[in-house]
Amino acid sequence: MTVHVAVGVVEDDQGRVLITRRPDDAHQGGLWEFPGGKLEADETVEQALRRELLEEIGIEPTDMVPLIRVPHDYGDKRVLLDVWRVKRFSGEPSGLEQQPLRWVPQSALGEYVFPVANQPITQALQLPERYLITPSLSDAATFLAAFEQRLEEGHRLVQLRAHELDDAAYRTVAERAAELARAAGAQLLVNADPRLAWKLGVGVHLHHHRLMALAARPLPKGSLVAASCHGAEELAHALRIDVDFVVLGPVSSTRSHPGEEGMGLDRFARLVRDFPRPVYALGGMSESDLPAVSRARGQGIAAISAFW
Repeated sequence: MTVHVAVGVVEDDQGRVLITRRPDDAHQGGLWEFPGGKLEADETVEQALRRELLEEIGIEPTDMVPLIRVPHDYGDKRVLLDVWRVKRFSGEPSGLEQQPLRWVPQSALGEYVFPVANQPITQALQLPERYLITPSLSDAATFLAAFEQRLEEGHRLVQLRAHELDDAAYRTVAERAAELARAAGAQLLVNADPRLAWKLGVGVHLHHHRLMALAARPLPKGSLVAASCHGAEELAHALRIDVDFVVLGPVSSTRSHPGEEGMGLDRFARLVRDFPRPVYALGGMSESDLPAVSRARGQGIAAISAFW
């Protein structure tokens, strides 16, 4: 039997999230978690989350959006974490069940020990809504100037996609892009051989063929590994090799593939529904699509033209 659990990621106006510590005698006792609890008979997830947050920490959500669903088998217990972001609420949080509470910056969540099933949640919270993919480049200096401008505009997750370059030229651009990203506090992923990512100390984005050829995660934990997926087969393999996040598409037709019909957000939502990793919608996406993608449990959007 799977225990369906409603989980709330409660955020304050400083961008911190609220975590609580499980009782020592509970399942996964002593570890930190996000507040919530299991659904009762005939409850919707939203109803259960409202009830649990009121009973546990004394707040009433006024703005909730879905984040991610995480099925997990602990061996002695199977759970489905149905996770929602609580962006606004009324009341003052307190431990009504005598549980310790702590407001934590999202960037510091890695300093706390959570149950394994919570790890995709902390990963999702530390990734932005926008994943910038760079366009083709013909002149390195002009490209790097534009790249630096995008970083100054606030982009914090960038894929360096330049298939038109040979290996030597790509490495030269990647070395400088890595320096610029590091100085801006951004994360760069190279769409190239994972060995280059390792040498540069950045993440790697696996295109379809590279993803399907791998039997294991190509970089250690702590270095981002992402992958491009187009359907259920790639999503399953991405999970097998333990990627950190994926892009899924095309959702809509794109300029680069004008005659290719996208899968649409309904199919995107079905594929993403129980995939326990953050998923970006790719293909014909723009800023205006972010609310709909969020409702479909997407992490956000990945795009070239919308951001560049």
